[in-house]
Amino acid sequence: MGILASFLGLAGCDQQRIIELEEGVATEADVRAKFGEPEKIWDGENGARIFEYSRQPAGHRNYMITIGTDGKMSALRQVLTPANFAKVQPGMMMEDVRKLLGKPAKVVPYELKKETYYNWRYLADQNNTSMIFSAVMDSNLKVLRTETMLDPEDSKNGMSNR
Repeated sequence: MGILASFLGLAGCDQQRIIELEEGVATEADVRAKFGEPEKIWDGENGARIFEYSRQPAGHRNYMITIGTDGKMSALRQVLTPANFAKVQPGMMMEDVRKLLGKPAKVVPYELKKETYYNWRYLADQNNTSMIFSAVMDSNLKVLRTETMLDPEDSKNGMSNR
């Protein structure tokens, strides 16, 4: 119950933080003050930097915040969306998937099959159905295929492993 409460608090905190950051006005210092140190910093277009803020494994969101060369926030996106999942195609390298979706919730290797599942938790619809998006990689970290399923750890889906 405590974990659920802390997760719900985190989700509420993120919404408040997002409201307080205005694109084109908020600075890198403002972003770091609200969200902390990024999980990773990616090189963006035209000298911009993209700060990755993961809410995995317990959360259902990952944020990418773009800081322009002027030091101001130019975009704040929640990246675990069906539109971004559709961009993950066979042959794509894992690093490119990570730049698109952020840190996965779980990495599951299947040695005999020579495959590794990279899983992201996300909310699918207005009913907040917890889902898993998987990018299945080969031994060279190239996407073989993608899969989507109900989150087996979500008790709302009736399949809790707890």
